[in-house]
Amino acid sequence: MLLENKVAAIYGAGGPIGGAVARAFSREGARVYLAGRTMSKLDTVADDIRANGGVANTAVVDALDERAVDEYVDAVVAEAGYIDVSFNLIGYADVQKPLTELSVEDFTRPITTAMRTQFLTTRAAARHMIPRGSGVILAFGGGGAKTLPGLGGFKVALDAIEGLRRQWACELGPHGIRVVTLKTGGVLETLPDDFPGRDEIVTGIQEAALLNRTATLADVGDVAAFVASDLARTITATDVNISCGALMD
Repeated sequence: MLLENKVAAIYGAGGPIGGAVARAFSREGARVYLAGRTMSKLDTVADDIRANGGVANTAVVDALDERAVDEYVDAVVAEAGYIDVSFNLIGYADVQKPLTELSVEDFTRPITTAMRTQFLTTRAAARHMIPRGSGVILAFGGGGAKTLPGLGGFKVALDAIEGLRRQWACELGPHGIRVVTLKTGGVLETLPDDFPGRDEIVTGIQEAALLNRTATLADVGDVAAFVASDLARTITATDVNISCGALMD
């Protein structure tokens, strides 16, 4: 089991991607702490994990609230004894329209949200990881030179996360802490059937992929579990591209 005896905190664990990661981590032996804003969604994931023999704890946490995040991570460590993995998967409340149609608030919201929450959750975990000389910080999204029209501030937020990831990796590396981003180019299962423009988005993601498939939720969970494990101990300060070739590096 890749994550046996590991303790992982997952923010946004009630969402599709967060839930997939939580299930994969648990399947690989991790004790998972699920944080989010909606307890019913967290309980659904936790019940599934427990039904399969895993250990899951849930808590309502506002990942934009400095005190709430610090107290949550302190509580996890007080109960579990340590924290090995922190993975922030919360949404950024982005509005995806052409830039000329956006208010300044709608443009900056995903950027400021991403920066605040990723900074807070990483800092809280790092404070406990540093004394142990190990740990893994994971982010999701990924940046890069390629973009598309109409993404508003969302793509800018992803690029900002990469800048923050580089800074954290530089500062935490000497303490044995790895910092990695996962990027997919889009997971079709996360798009509701009634999502505006869904058919066009799906077609675009499928056509961009170089393989005859696109990344699934199961793929995200499996790769995240590998990256969080000691088998990936040489991987840090980078992103891991699981876009099936849709995003070229």
